[in-house]
Amino acid sequence: MDESGHDHRNMPMEVRGGVAIHASRIWDFVRDFHQAELDCFGVRLAEYSKEIKGSKLLDLKRVKWADASATLDANIRHNGVRRFLTKGLQKESPAARDFAAYGQASILMAHAIFDLLHKHNAKIFASLIPCGAKPPKDYQYPHFLRKDHIFLQERFFYFLEMEQQHGLFVMDQTEKANDRRFVRKLQDYYLKTAAGRHRTRWIVPAPLFVDSEMSPGVQAADLCLYCINWGFRLPEWSFTGPQRDDIAIGFAPRCHALQFSGDGYRDGKTFKTYGIFYVPDPYTARDK
Repeated sequence: MDESGHDHRNMPMEVRGGVAIHASRIWDFVRDFHQAELDCFGVRLAEYSKEIKGSKLLDLKRVKWADASATLDANIRHNGVRRFLTKGLQKESPAARDFAAYGQASILMAHAIFDLLHKHNAKIFASLIPCGAKPPKDYQYPHFLRKDHIFLQERFFYFLEMEQQHGLFVMDQTEKANDRRFVRKLQDYYLKTAAGRHRTRWIVPAPLFVDSEMSPGVQAADLCLYCINWGFRLPEWSFTGPQRDDIAIGFAPRCHALQFSGDGYRDGKTFKTYGIFYVPDPYTARDK
């Protein structure tokens, strides 16, 4: 799991979510991820103090760098990436072709990650709310999970119940105080509410925290949430914020294909539910 846009700087929405991968596929996914990194860049980025993130792979500057040259073959691209990264460590400016090599490698890696998620039967879950959404002045539940977070637990539960599998959360470690606050709310939900206690049948409510630099799973989640934030839109959402057309065309359909879809139920009624959803107001209840 990861989050996107919570710093309120330049993202159109706040997104929390992640990718669900079966435990039996994780090591194969990790090995394939590292091989894809070598195939795209010719090096392991960690050796140059670089991390794979959506905001880096698909940054507008990298897209422009990639478009500045015809498609480079693998050897030329790999050599250009090495020069680009080495020049960066030396505080020197790379050549134009090296910028193009690094830009093309970054976009190739983004597509490769989606290919691997499809290969390993991953499912995407993501809750979206307007950027900077604030509770009303008389809000009385600051110590409870927000509505969008509860819906995220709900969708994950429906998926696990359908698969008859147990699941747990592996989360990107951020700032300890924020992590503790979220875990406290999560545990209260699963221990003190009827719905939460019911969902512990399949969900293990004890998240694990990892450093994203060392977890390809979290890096893949970061990329998916970045693409959802900038490019995934549905007409019924009535969201009027900005989007990037390159991501909406090239990556949003890939998110759509990987999102969970299945049956949910509430108040004795069954309904179709999806892993990616928009909550326009995460604080107040909707009219029934």
